[in-house]
Amino acid sequence: MLVYPSSMDLSSRTLRLLTGQLTARRKKLGTRWRRLPVDRQALLALAHLRCGDTYAQLAAGFGIGIATVFRYIREAVDVLSTLAPTLAEAMKTIRTKAFVILDGTLLPIDRIAAHTPYYSGKHKRHGMNAQVLTGPFGRLLWASPAPPGSTHDLTAARQHGIIEALTDSGLKRWADKAYQGAGGPVRVPFRGRRLKRWKRRHNSSHAKIRCPGEQAMATLKGWRLLRKLRCSTNRITDIVKAVLVPHHTSI
Repeated sequence: MLVYPSSMDLSSRTLRLLTGQLTARRKKLGTRWRRLPVDRQALLALAHLRCGDTYAQLAAGFGIGIATVFRYIREAVDVLSTLAPTLAEAMKTIRTKAFVILDGTLLPIDRIAAHTPYYSGKHKRHGMNAQVLTGPFGRLLWASPAPPGSTHDLTAARQHGIIEALTDSGLKRWADKAYQGAGGPVRVPFRGRRLKRWKRRHNSSHAKIRCPGEQAMATLKGWRLLRKLRCSTNRITDIVKAVLVPHHTSI
């Protein structure tokens, strides 16, 4: 198999963060020897998360077995996911913002038609539903655990306690039509085709305010692994958490 050098659009600070966490884990476990040094393991894991490189590609590139690649990536994801902020911790940052944007996104997975709980009627494909909180300037602040794609956005937001936490904060929050009925100061656009002129103007200004939320979604999907997940659905929440940590480190 041919091997060639490549690059990632991540800062060295991200690599140092993961390297330090993996070093601490190896010391805790009392690890004496491994096929790759800790910095190479960190680089391997980031290549998988950021570029979506497969286990076979990484095994060839780093000169190790596929099973070893699987173990190294799983360990790195576990280490990073423990550093991800909880909703309560994220709310400390969110309360300093003028307002917050709430939106949901579907993380595509490789499931067949028989797996109906994962099928999103809105997106017409299988996936997992992730709720995202974004700041006024498009910064990704927090991402929720990922339930099956058939879960409605409002249902998912309530299950994760997002609506309650935002209501307690007293912040203004902007959301799309999927969150109608959320209550509190959740601002959503008007529904319907034949709207009055003032309602159309309201929807237009509402869409402009929500635009930074799309920037956060693009930032999340910039981690190419999330564009097509082929792992167990039980691991996707940890992967989303793992991605959030280096994102906050690199900005």
